[in-house]
Amino acid sequence: MDAIQRELLEAVSGLHEIPVGAVNIRTNGKSEVRKSTEHILIENREEGDGIKVVIQPGTKKESVHMPVLLSQSGLEEVVCNDFYIGEDSDVTIIAGCGIHNGGDANSRHDGVHRFFVGKNARLKYVEKHYGSGDGAGERVMNPKTVIEIEEGGYMEMDTVQIKGVDSTVRTNEAVLQKGAKLVVMERLLTHGKQRAESHFNVTLQGEGSGANVISRSVARDTSTQIFISNLNGNAACSGHTECDAIIMGDAKIQAEPGLSANHPDAALIHEAAIGKIAGEQIIKLMTLGLTEEEAEEQIISGFLK
Repeated sequence: MDAIQRELLEAVSGLHEIPVGAVNIRTNGKSEVRKSTEHILIENREEGDGIKVVIQPGTKKESVHMPVLLSQSGLEEVVCNDFYIGEDSDVTIIAGCGIHNGGDANSRHDGVHRFFVGKNARLKYVEKHYGSGDGAGERVMNPKTVIEIEEGGYMEMDTVQIKGVDSTVRTNEAVLQKGAKLVVMERLLTHGKQRAESHFNVTLQGEGSGANVISRSVARDTSTQIFISNLNGNAACSGHTECDAIIMGDAKIQAEPGLSANHPDAALIHEAAIGKIAGEQIIKLMTLGLTEEEAEEQIISGFLK
């Protein structure tokens, strides 16, 4: 990998070198590095472009790193990856996409990740999106996540986009069976003329299932954000969806948290708050020696942690 690709790799996965354990690194539409382990198999999907990751039942405290890097201007790709998380396993998957565009043509990555979380399995999924480059071409990412969690399964999803992505439509769908749990934390920053849409559609199908979907975002300059979340309670279940956003400059934010209770024992809650940074917060930090701009950055950084 060249210097730009290494910078992207560090930004989306925190890696400086090839990690221990299962790994698949994709650069400019091709597999750069692939390594399976005794309990985790990575291979090509039988149909289309992408990979299949199979984690054996009972696998504990192992991880998979699978960043995607695009440094070639004008490259556009659609990739579908499937993940099979075996029963009673407990693993972490670290993904993400970094695009560097120094040219005039748009660069685009559309990734579909499908997760099949087995009975009583636990999965932590970390996903980071990052863009760089001073070319006129846009950096476009459209991630789609499809989740099926079997009885007693648990998935935690931490998704972050904090720099350089001009356009994104983030689609998330999930179906939870009996006793299954889903926890989502989305953190998003847009600036300039950037546009970001986030869609969540979670179906609580089984008794005792639960979901907690939280989005924290900051929209600056003339950027636009749209957050749409729907929780569908089809059994005795619990669900909570929340959008908390800071708006600055001439930005626009639209939030639509939705609930659909189709069972008398479905307990569902939604919250949404959009507002600017409180003046007293800035003044308090300025009394400690920060400039107004530094104070704003400190507040935003703490809000998106």
